[in-house]
Amino acid sequence: MKEIYPKLISFLEGELSQDTSGHSLDHALRVYHNAKAILSVEGGDERIVLIAALVHDVIDPKLFDDVEEQEKKLIDVLKAMGCSQEEIGSIQYIIQNISFKGGHAQPLKTLEAKIVQDADRLDAIGAIGVGRTFMYGGAKGAKMHDDKLPVMTFENELEYRRHQGTVINHFYEKLFKLKDLMNTETAKEIANNRHRFMEVFVEQFLNEWNGEA
Repeated sequence: MKEIYPKLISFLEGELSQDTSGHSLDHALRVYHNAKAILSVEGGDERIVLIAALVHDVIDPKLFDDVEEQEKKLIDVLKAMGCSQEEIGSIQYIIQNISFKGGHAQPLKTLEAKIVQDADRLDAIGAIGVGRTFMYGGAKGAKMHDDKLPVMTFENELEYRRHQGTVINHFYEKLFKLKDLMNTETAKEIANNRHRFMEVFVEQFLNEWNGEA
């Protein structure tokens, strides 16, 4: 990883530097460090996990209109860095399958994918998760809260993608669920504290919203 890390960072600076939705390079780096910590306990192919952790948002349809073009660009970069076709396939599998998908994601087949998914989900909860959720809501023009809008459950991924909800409802629709969806024991332990922080935050937010604090 030492020889390709600077090249990956340079690539990501070009792809993510304009992001204001909580998916910029600093997010990729936190996911990378989360993955590294999980790897140290759980094992797995370090090269696959760490590359996938860094580039996991490069083909995200939330961020890019032309996903096919982004995927071609990523493959070219990975080939130029000496990744084999097998490694590229493993990385593609991870970044195509780790998203939440409204709670309708299929079980992951590899330890490496489970680690990267956990690493990404850890950055979606806790104090950083709160900040990123409000960043994303602001970028998409979402309300912070609306008492009249109910928390939703989604029948499929398309319904989830099309949903325009509030920031606070998103905690109930996704973030509060992530603790129990972690794959590895290492991530589950980290998630517990972050989950409790979010519960306290949302309780305080609603108290203040309702003039009770």
